[in-house]
Amino acid sequence: MRLTRRLTTSAVARRALTGAAAVMVAGAGLVAVDASVASATPPGIPSKASAQSQLNALTVKSEGSTSGYSRDLFPHWITISGACNTRETVLKRDGTSVVTDSSCAATSGRWYSPYDGATWTAASDVDIDHVVPLAEAWRSGASGWTTSRRQSFANDLTRPQLIAVTDNVNQAKGDQDPSTWQPPLSSYRCTYSKMWITVKYNWGLSQQSSEKSALQSMLNTCSS
Repeated sequence: MRLTRRLTTSAVARRALTGAAAVMVAGAGLVAVDASVASATPPGIPSKASAQSQLNALTVKSEGSTSGYSRDLFPHWITISGACNTRETVLKRDGTSVVTDSSCAATSGRWYSPYDGATWTAASDVDIDHVVPLAEAWRSGASGWTTSRRQSFANDLTRPQLIAVTDNVNQAKGDQDPSTWQPPLSSYRCTYSKMWITVKYNWGLSQQSSEKSALQSMLNTCSS
């Protein structure tokens, strides 16, 4: 997560615009459009039944401390292909009509943030969220991993661990687990819980009891 930057009045107003109204704000990076135009779709999201089985299998234990933690211990973003690093790869995957320059930087496109329902037309307004935050992973078992394994976790494109979302929503989340933070858009909480559960399951991370309770409540809202 980047440090939250101070927003201008116009920027705050831009972030309030969401939904299906076809309104372009002059000079702003946000255009409110139908969410179907651009939708972040990380791979490997399990069914409700599979997520339930995985949740039941996760070890429940008290959370560890952040002693010794540093984001530098989770190297990212790494080169994925050619000039494209992990962030740029996710921006292209989750966006619509994304155009990049010779260095793979996104110069135009449209990104729908399922956490809050906003759609953005400037890559600078989009963060790539680690669904299970790096510090949370550290407290849940990653402190004992090798740097190589932590790098793989921080750049995991196989599982639903990375997703393009509104930057300030990502920053508000910080390193919180679902017991203290859930996506503002309640209709996405089912999907979010399934992503969180399967990431923790596949990486062998533990959960604390309050986290499990929150995840179960979110999973109960799923229809499938």
